[in-house]
Amino acid sequence: MTSDPTYLVAVLATIFVINFSLRALPFAILKPLRESEVVAVMAGWMPAGILTILAASTFLDSTGSDGTRLLQAGAATAVTILVHLLGGRRTLLSVGAGTLTYVLLVNL
Repeated sequence: MTSDPTYLVAVLATIFVINFSLRALPFAILKPLRESEVVAVMAGWMPAGILTILAASTFLDSTGSDGTRLLQAGAATAVTILVHLLGGRRTLLSVGAGTLTYVLLVNL
């Protein structure tokens, strides 16, 4: 390793350019995609996909235990779906309600 100041400045400049580029890239890509129909369709389906993945993960974790865990996971999933549909499809609200339900059922 060398302590030459020119070398250190070159390394820091390279790190800066790469870091700045990787942080700016999503914003540069996003602008043309705002009008894309694919992005609009994905925005509609992604919340349901995320909830499906979370539910599948919960069920997979619960299948190795007794039947009460599976029932608790099912109840929490039902709460998540119900809150999502009745709460204006607000993902954070529905996932939070489902998670809270599961945690309460497991610990009570």
